[in-house]
Amino acid sequence: MDSAKVVWMDGEMVPFADANISILSNALHYGTGVFEGIRAYHTPDGPAIFRLPEHSSRLLRSARAYGIPVALTVEEINDVCRQVVAANELESGYIRPLIYYELGSIGLNPASARVRVAVAAWYWGPYLGEEGLANGIRTRISSWRRIHQASFVPTAKGTGQYLNSVLAKQEAIATGYDEAILLNMDGNISEGSGENLFLVRDSIVHTPPVASGILDGITRASVVKLLSDDGVEIRETVLTRGDLYAADELFFTGTAAEVTPVREVDDRPIGAGLPGPITKRAQDLFAQATAGKLAAYRSWLTLV
Repeated sequence: MDSAKVVWMDGEMVPFADANISILSNALHYGTGVFEGIRAYHTPDGPAIFRLPEHSSRLLRSARAYGIPVALTVEEINDVCRQVVAANELESGYIRPLIYYELGSIGLNPASARVRVAVAAWYWGPYLGEEGLANGIRTRISSWRRIHQASFVPTAKGTGQYLNSVLAKQEAIATGYDEAILLNMDGNISEGSGENLFLVRDSIVHTPPVASGILDGITRASVVKLLSDDGVEIRETVLTRGDLYAADELFFTGTAAEVTPVREVDDRPIGAGLPGPITKRAQDLFAQATAGKLAAYRSWLTLV
């Protein structure tokens, strides 16, 4: 995060080193916050933020889902994100808006705590590595199950609920894999620790529905649109562990992960053990769209 110079906090730019919170912040103790992950990309017209209004809208929906009052509008959050990218002089990078309860309550009812809003931005390369983008990553089915609708709000990005993802990610790394794939409480495929999953079989692309406990990903929706417009058939399908083993191709999508091929699940090679043609096409279309090279999707970009 060396590229982060300033952070926007409640209306002012604060030097990165001074962007601190109290040790007694409610969010630090109980995970009472919501966040977004957004990327800005280098384009011929300068840095542009990918699908910014959709991310800002989801941030406010997440806050509403967890009962956190926020006075800002989508348009105001959009403007702050643009300001932060510009203030940090980023040609491309990652943007992290965060809404959280700070001081005022140290108990489980945070209603009397102050709500704070911060937006940071820094340069962040491929989340799963350049090698992973090029040749695919090794994954395992996690022993941890994806959070359930009866306990959390899987379609929201609540800070506390990501302990579930942390456990799965740590387990995967500790056992020699790059990433985890979580089953839901019904034993069906949900998603990665921080990514949506796509499966290709017989040239048809399948992805689990929201009812499988996934985050309704913005990159996921973008790839569905790009591939569908390119003539690829996409289906929302309840998938099993066995479906993964029989797949011709697998790939992850996410703001951080972008489009990352999966070459192996539980020590079983997927297809030929290399990124397949539809995966490569999804990567290419996504890269062109985020770089502003596809006129049909130029509206997805907000210039800084």
